[in-house]
Amino acid sequence: MACLEQLWEEPDEGIWEVRGPRRHFTHSKVMAWLAVDRAVRLIEAGRAEGPLELWRELRDAIHRQVCERGYDEERNTFTQSYGSAELDASLLQIVTSGFLPPEDKRLVGTVEAVQRELSTQGGFMLRYRTDSQTPGVDGLTGDEGTFVICLAWLIATLATIGRVDEADIHLGVLLGIRSDLGLLAEEWDPYAGRQLGNAPQAFSHVGIIQAVLAVTAARTAGDGQLTAKAVRA
Repeated sequence: MACLEQLWEEPDEGIWEVRGPRRHFTHSKVMAWLAVDRAVRLIEAGRAEGPLELWRELRDAIHRQVCERGYDEERNTFTQSYGSAELDASLLQIVTSGFLPPEDKRLVGTVEAVQRELSTQGGFMLRYRTDSQTPGVDGLTGDEGTFVICLAWLIATLATIGRVDEADIHLGVLLGIRSDLGLLAEEWDPYAGRQLGNAPQAFSHVGIIQAVLAVTAARTAGDGQLTAKAVRA
């Protein structure tokens, strides 16, 4: 935590370790908030010790900055980095982190914007937009396949905001691309209908587990509404 206290305001390479300039990636800031929030909760539950008031203040400061600098009010969506117009599938994790209530219009707007701008054939998700001709946000030319874990994140977020039937449809698609051994690679080519990249990829399978748990919990909740607490469980 001492390291996080010192470094959270610095720019970084983001979850995808892009090769472009360092930025204040919104996902990175939310993950910093998440770490502090969980530390505060552990202390409040009597399961850890630490400077409770200091970390509560830090949690609030990170939250306030993300809402002020990582959110595009005109488009009603959080953005890939502060001051950027770009979107990133990692923004979906804001929904399942408990950063804001699931019904918050900023979360719903972010899910809809990411779906609209990053979805491809079959509903599969790009990490972020690429341009085959010029270097993109990651400093590289060329395009790439969709990332399996990004679709899993979408499924969990749809369940979280109450769109359980839609989440269930996407879950069926995701389960349907597994190999005959039930394994998944890192990426999926929705046009050629084949797996790409590292195989088998652990985080693709972790994503499926999280997606199934989210949909199951939403169904169990009865009214299709899933709280952030149920997702985290």
